[in-house]
Amino acid sequence: MGIVLPVLPGSPVIAGALVAWAVATRSTSAWVVTGVGLVLLACGWSATYLLTGRRVASSGVPRSSIVVAAMAGVVGFFVLPVLGLLVFFPAGLFAMEYRRLRDPARAWASAWHAVKATALGMLIELGLALLAAGAWLIAVLSGVGA
Repeated sequence: MGIVLPVLPGSPVIAGALVAWAVATRSTSAWVVTGVGLVLLACGWSATYLLTGRRVASSGVPRSSIVVAAMAGVVGFFVLPVLGLLVFFPAGLFAMEYRRLRDPARAWASAWHAVKATALGMLIELGLALLAAGAWLIAVLSGVGA
């Protein structure tokens, strides 16, 4: 949940749990599973920032617009729990782009491109985090560390 609703950073929490599990089980197999999980998490986290950053930069959306939109999303998360992030982030982004471009159609197109890029990055990170958690689940069900 921390990947989609960034209250707790999802990938680092999963990484910490994997390492704690490997330390607690003191098993070579557990460390192998943890290593695989950490690689998956690192790839997902990197993809989120690199892919999203490149796609947003290629659309011409300045970093300041993304920062203000992210702050609006965090405020929105507390004003309107869960849905506020999904409403306030795009609204903040549109407002910043409208301020910059002074054309509602161009501002919406620019903001929508950045929202799609951000969603794609989160989807990739979520998928890889689920793979890492799935690797742990398979290991536990297979008796690793028991």
